[in-house]
Amino acid sequence: MIETYLTSGLLAYLLGSVPTAVWVGKAFYGVDVRNEGSKNAGATNTFRVLGKKPGIIVLVIDILKGVIAVLLPLFIFSLQSDSLLYGNIKVLCGIMAVVGHIFPVFAGFNGGKGVATSLGVVIGISPPAAAICITLFLIVFIASQFVSLGAIIASIAFPLTIIFVLKEDNQILIVFSVVLAIAVILAHRKNITRLLAGNENKMNLFKKKS
Repeated sequence: MIETYLTSGLLAYLLGSVPTAVWVGKAFYGVDVRNEGSKNAGATNTFRVLGKKPGIIVLVIDILKGVIAVLLPLFIFSLQSDSLLYGNIKVLCGIMAVVGHIFPVFAGFNGGKGVATSLGVVIGISPPAAAICITLFLIVFIASQFVSLGAIIASIAFPLTIIFVLKEDNQILIVFSVVLAIAVILAHRKNITRLLAGNENKMNLFKKKS
């Protein structure tokens, strides 16, 4: 059983470590997004620096990293989807995938904030919670044009949804949802400072990159 946890965690970390924004930027545009814009290796900065098409590609792949990381042990080890073992392992894999995205071994441990990969993890763990979080993110983002504010509100909504709406009784999942929300908020502490100061950067996805 220990081997199952270790192998799953390692695979999830390596998957999360795929630095999509860095590789896409360097391979197709000759640009390391970590040196431009917000200097963050994530989808938002890719949209800002490289444009809509590469931004969408990075966003989708980063989300898939989280989804696949959570579901991978289910197929590799032929676990029962409703078993307590898989319930615990998928939480571990979710954590490791996000850690991999933030501290990717394939990019000098200098990655993104983990929001898109976190979303993928939530989709893999609890699709109903993911639907609620995505809806809230879109509402806040469209209304404010602040990606950071949408991500923060969605992250706070995740544990609240798990606990009060879905009424989950898996304590490990509850703790994970709270830790993930805190991690996303901490990753956006500079954004929060800028939001409070009124100088946070807005993003209009419908505007063409000049």
